[in-house]
Amino acid sequence: MGIQTVAVYSDADRHALHVALADEAYHIGPAASHLSYLNQQTITKVSKMAGVQAIHPGYGFLSENVEFAGLCEKEGLTFIGPPASAIRDMGIKSTSKQIMAAADVPVILGYHGDDQSEERLLSEAEKIGFPVMIKAVRGGGGKGMRVAMDRDTFLQQLTSAKTEAQKSFGDQVMLVEKFVETPRHVEVQVFGDHHGNYVYLFERDCSVQRRHQKIIEEAPAPGLTEQTRQAIGEAAVRAARAVNYVGAGTVEFIVDSEQRFYFMEMNTRLQVEHPVTEMITGTDLVEWQIRVAAGEELPIKHQEDLRLSGHAFEARIYAEDPDNDFMPGAGPLVYLSTPEPNEHVRIETGVRQGDEVSVHYDPMIAKLVVWSTDRSAALRKLRSALRQYNIVGLNTNIRFLDNLAGHDAFRSGDVHTGFIGQHYDDLFPKKELSDITLCHAAMAIVLAEHDQVMRAAANSKDPFSPFAVGCGVRVNDLYQRQLKLRDGDKELTVSVDYCHDGSFIVSHCGATYQVEASLDSDQTGCKWLTCRIDGVQQKVKVVSIGNSLNIFARDASYQLEVSEPDFVSASHGVTSSGGAVAPMPGVIEKVTASVGQAVEEGDPLLVMIAMKMEYVIRAPMAGVIKDVPYKVGDTVNKGAALVQFEE
Repeated sequence: MGIQTVAVYSDADRHALHVALADEAYHIGPAASHLSYLNQQTITKVSKMAGVQAIHPGYGFLSENVEFAGLCEKEGLTFIGPPASAIRDMGIKSTSKQIMAAADVPVILGYHGDDQSEERLLSEAEKIGFPVMIKAVRGGGGKGMRVAMDRDTFLQQLTSAKTEAQKSFGDQVMLVEKFVETPRHVEVQVFGDHHGNYVYLFERDCSVQRRHQKIIEEAPAPGLTEQTRQAIGEAAVRAARAVNYVGAGTVEFIVDSEQRFYFMEMNTRLQVEHPVTEMITGTDLVEWQIRVAAGEELPIKHQEDLRLSGHAFEARIYAEDPDNDFMPGAGPLVYLSTPEPNEHVRIETGVRQGDEVSVHYDPMIAKLVVWSTDRSAALRKLRSALRQYNIVGLNTNIRFLDNLAGHDAFRSGDVHTGFIGQHYDDLFPKKELSDITLCHAAMAIVLAEHDQVMRAAANSKDPFSPFAVGCGVRVNDLYQRQLKLRDGDKELTVSVDYCHDGSFIVSHCGATYQVEASLDSDQTGCKWLTCRIDGVQQKVKVVSIGNSLNIFARDASYQLEVSEPDFVSASHGVTSSGGAVAPMPGVIEKVTASVGQAVEEGDPLLVMIAMKMEYVIRAPMAGVIKDVPYKVGDTVNKGAALVQFEE
């Protein structure tokens, strides 16, 4: 559009991709978001210094902050979003429910009152009937949200929701509403302009979630009747009109098994998952936002001019460990390889190979978006693209997303917010390391070593060196190798016999395999291993970094450690047990443990904040606390001993 851009960044994002891409970039403070990205005065001051006309607030932080929208207006800056009044009315969930009911938008039973005492909230929960959802009235993104299944857990969940809401939004006012079990989460993209024009760009299904956060989204919603599609779209437009909404907004609904829908909330900003709507409507919603903010009319003003085309999926790729309750992670992206973007495959990301996923912000690495002519074709394309998304350096949810996209119930469109829990065993199959994968690992090691020897031979200037070109060093001059590999806590021994015809015999635990193999590099420098094992040929990608050997096969990825010799590993230090350790990098929020205190297994010791989420660290066993080395505000690394105690 010919518009120059100015980025802002914190200490943690000094070398971030968005800083490199912008025409100008300004430092706004330390890594902690409340001192940088949530610092309204600093951001408006920098905006005026840089001479900007408008601020696009992105997806989070100040994007739905009514005070910030008002401050922009006061400072003569265009806020690329709705008016402050709409953010206020829809940002406070209790107010929004009242407005929606008056606008003939169906709402769900709940308490949204001013009395925030624990006694009143518990009493209202009992009136509504358990299970109930506890939500921060200024919440979003799953923050400040908890489910209380019964009376006994209500106060504990309420306290946790309040703490998280205060950290995320600076407000801990709560609402309580009926929790609909196995609901669908369907949201409608709406758009309005300053001239009274409103349209809806159809719906997205965001039902499959973990920790109340979306993980995979699609448009349009599977199985929705045309009658329901029109009704929910028109209800969303009524919602937008009711608050004189301008710009991009998303009206979120709970949909039950009978396709009855109920207003949940309105996100007064652009959604993370907006690309799936763009893919099925052929629109650019960010361009629409900018044009509408500049006072133009909507590019498409009449509902009948919008058409659905095909189907799109978005998979959110996170630095997290699905096998450990989706625990967020942080660390370097040592190796990063993605599918080739094209007209129907989009990769939206803020990171590059070598970047660090920071502990201070959301652990999302990228959004992988695909489109095809129908849902089945789009799902096949999504799985293919996920298998081409290879990351080394930290845990990700890529393999989990592939399992999810391949599940029979997901393929049939039978989705709801409890999907992961219902199909847990299928989605988390036990990962078995096969002999075939061990053959791949052994060949990758042996052939890489051979390549290294040949390069040394080619470069040698010493005719008496064993690496010299004329010394006739060949793989088949050797006889047998014993390789030691580690798969997690399992140590494995693999034997490799070199045959005179250039093939190999690989043995493990009594099983033997005849193997022919070659290791080649592509134009990008990636190593590809081609293996023919007992007559069956496969091709896998191999990434070797230090002692870590990573194999990316068609159906899964594996990471093995190549064991060091005993004389090397014996010199390494060991970590002591007898304490509670940090499950991830984070910041200490609260310390309840004290030296000399007797604790039982499961007692809370301290609270950490990591990736904007709250985690309670509990005693792994009964004992007496010996040392609490960290205090509130300290930053700790993964594995740090937070509390030491004696049994």
